[in-house]
Order: sequence, then C-alpha cells, then structure tokens
Amino acid sequence: MKITLDIRFNGSLGPITLREAVQQLRAHDLACTVGVDAVEQKVTVFSKCVERWFTPLRSEIMAAYYVAERDATTEAFDRGLITQAELETKQAALARQFLI
Repeated sequence: MKITLDIRFNGSLGPITLREAVQQLRAHDLACTVGVDAVEQKVTVFSKCVERWFTPLRSEIMAAYYVAERDATTEAFDRGLITQAELETKQAALARQFLI
C-alpha cells in the first residue's frame, strides 16, 4: 500500500487524513508554546517521510528525531561545546538526511 498525505487513518478523534492531521498540527501551533519554526520543520520532515512511504508512526519518530538532533546541536553550540563550523556541518547533514 502506498502511503500518501491523503490516506485515512483513525485518529484520537476519529477518521482523519494525514493531510488534515498536518493542517491541525500547524493550526495548533498558534495555541501552544512551541516555536513556529520547530513545528514547521517537524511537519516538513513528517510530510517528507510520508511521501517516502514511511508509516505515520515511523514518520513521527523520524520527525521527532530530527527536531531533537537539531535542538541538541544548537544547544551544544550555544554552550560553546562545538564550533560554528561544526554546527553548520551538523545542520547540513540533518537537512540532507531528512529534508532533501
């Protein structure tokens, strides 16, 4: 079975498409304390994983991994544990792995 953003599954509130779930995630950002960039990047990774035919659960795990790695790298830079070049290298590697 090919997984697309239009595939339907049972969410916590009933049947929903992945596309609708992504739209709800984007809309939810207005009511939560998570930054817009974090939600947008996670949604982007999730959508790209789904487009690559990964299951919704695996897509969510991969999106969470991407955000965690990105945040950990940024925090390491902010604390002076890695250089600007190392930060840029890690960010480029994450982008290649998840966004391209």
